[in-house]
Amino acid sequence: MEGNTAWLLTSAALVLLMTPGLAFFYGGMVRTKSVLNMLMMCFGAMAVVGVLWVIYGYSLTFGDDVTGGLFGDISQYLGLSGLIGNEDALTTTAFVAFQAMFAIITVALIAGAIADRVRFGAWLVFAGIWATLVYFPVAHWVFDFSNDSGHVGGWIANNLVAFDFAGGTAVHINAGAAGLALAIVIGKRRGWPKEPMKPHNLPFVMLGAGLLWFGWFGFNAGSALAANGLAGVAFINTFTATCAAIIGWLIVERLRDGHATSLGAASGVVAGLVAITPACAFVDTWGALLIGVFAGIICALAVGLKYKFGFDDSLDVVGVHLFGGLWGTLAIGLFQTTYVNDVGVNGLFYGGGLSQLGKQAVGAFAVLFYSLIVTLLIGYLIKFTIGWRVDDEAEATGIDEAEHAESAYDFSTLRSGSAPISKAADGLAGSKVPANASKEGATP
Repeated sequence: MEGNTAWLLTSAALVLLMTPGLAFFYGGMVRTKSVLNMLMMCFGAMAVVGVLWVIYGYSLTFGDDVTGGLFGDISQYLGLSGLIGNEDALTTTAFVAFQAMFAIITVALIAGAIADRVRFGAWLVFAGIWATLVYFPVAHWVFDFSNDSGHVGGWIANNLVAFDFAGGTAVHINAGAAGLALAIVIGKRRGWPKEPMKPHNLPFVMLGAGLLWFGWFGFNAGSALAANGLAGVAFINTFTATCAAIIGWLIVERLRDGHATSLGAASGVVAGLVAITPACAFVDTWGALLIGVFAGIICALAVGLKYKFGFDDSLDVVGVHLFGGLWGTLAIGLFQTTYVNDVGVNGLFYGGGLSQLGKQAVGAFAVLFYSLIVTLLIGYLIKFTIGWRVDDEAEATGIDEAEHAESAYDFSTLRSGSAPISKAADGLAGSKVPANASKEGATP
């Protein structure tokens, strides 16, 4: 028991590290004048969601169901009552901490879709409302399992019986759909897509991808909730699929653009991690390899949809998280095998028929449409009350200075006499539209 608790606490710390990793990943992909704001949006999500989680978020997510599988009892563990100081609940508090980190990073992921143009205060208000109305209920649907002691959980996990080991629906489809909704509500950045908006610091992007990959082992293997063989399966499948996804993404880049880029490799890392998340403990090595390589291909192609349909998803939250999450969730219905995890049903390619694939589709699209619709409502509410966007001057000169009175880099040391800073230093050189979506940025 102590070993399992130790692994769960370690996994919680690994998942928390993913949000600063995400901050660097996103921060490297925005322009110089927006990097601090991007970091602050991720850290702001940590603050707001962390507070709400311990007050009522855990109870709303994992309290006894009170609405036919939709919501937990918000009063049951209000302020973690009955859990803190209770010797019998010590393992439960480790689970509380672990799940808190999932809530935090899900909200932080959305920030990439609206980079470069929103007020920090409006983002914090959104983070609190969205976590309450979207993430906590959806996590209840997906992660809260009924048990023999009389606890009743959410409808996707228990009534539908669609599988999601570590968050393909509750985290990635959820965040991807929300990112699409906000990109529609808030509108395009000034100059997009005519002006190039290239990543300002690719080493930051690669560092962030590495931290995400490292933390993701806690995300996936930690979801076994024990230091056991299932955790090992999730760990090796997470590693395998991610390696394959890098190759898949780079093949697309090489064939389409003639180059295999560092941004593409980092984006492939995240695409593979996203896709294997729901399936990591249900598939064998061959399934993990196929999920990974197709995740790289699918997401590399999907990031170009924003140019075709005209929505400014700044850092490709939709292309990577929504499409990667959908692919990984549906892939369970194709590659699941009871040889790895005896849950009573095989996927289509292992002789199980279409039944589980249908259940996976229902669960995935239920989360997608719920998140999309509710986020649109929240987004428009904020737009027509306190407002989302910084003014045009702030967006042009730098959201870091306007919102935080700071800048990430002191270019005064680079000046020669009174010569002005070059436009290239600010990531604004050139006027040609990016040749392809991956040149602008792709997210976890």
